[in-house]
Amino acid sequence: MSAYLASFLNSLASPVFWRSLVAAGALISGMAGQLQAEVTVFAAASTKTALDEAAASYRDSTGQKLTLSYAGSPALARQIQLGAPADLFISANPGWMDVLQQEGLIDETSRLDLLANSLVLIAHGPGALPLDLEAADLAGRLGESRLAMALVDAVPAGIYGKAALMALGQWNELAPKVAQTANVRAALALVASGEASMGVVYATDAKAEDGVTVIAAFPADSHPPVIYPAAVVTGGNMAEAKAFLDFLNGPAARSIFLHRGFGEPQE
Repeated sequence: MSAYLASFLNSLASPVFWRSLVAAGALISGMAGQLQAEVTVFAAASTKTALDEAAASYRDSTGQKLTLSYAGSPALARQIQLGAPADLFISANPGWMDVLQQEGLIDETSRLDLLANSLVLIAHGPGALPLDLEAADLAGRLGESRLAMALVDAVPAGIYGKAALMALGQWNELAPKVAQTANVRAALALVASGEASMGVVYATDAKAEDGVTVIAAFPADSHPPVIYPAAVVTGGNMAEAKAFLDFLNGPAARSIFLHRGFGEPQE
């Protein structure tokens, strides 16, 4: 046996060698665990205030890395269709989730109805007076100003709002005065800044902004139910995403969502 080979075999028998090997394995395993822990969440813009709070609570208790990306549901769904690296999708209506499910882009066994919401009419400023939606002349009240809404043929809040205004017989007069935005939070911002005097948003959005006042609530039967489905996206960090979704559907996150104005889906 050569001296080199003998030296090599002796090193394999050394406790120092094995301790180093175990340490290196633990380091590699830890690094892999950190990479796997990254969960990217695509969520409807209207969930931002509550979901930021819930995510912070989850990070604090688990150490899980989370990246939250907010936009209108159609924009997020299209990004997923194009291969964007999302692990969890929370939509503001079932339609866009249905599209992804039909294309095999979500794990349908993970899909659940996470939240419910309601639709309100808001006005700029903290002291706006309430009005009766069925009796008021909204177009006349707007005058030369605008009604801010999310895209009425694509974004859930806009679709719901258009349906409600049609049901109330107000849409035809209001349509020329609508300022459409990419998502509901952008519509909220227009009213808060005074660029639009009124807007149609979710109740949770209005609750998150001090610069607006809810002047009317749309009847629940004037538009389809506002339901937020959530599901794990296929091909990503599915186990970690499912764990976060389980948390969001559990009591700790539920209390956060209820505090921020969301409702239970079965309500």
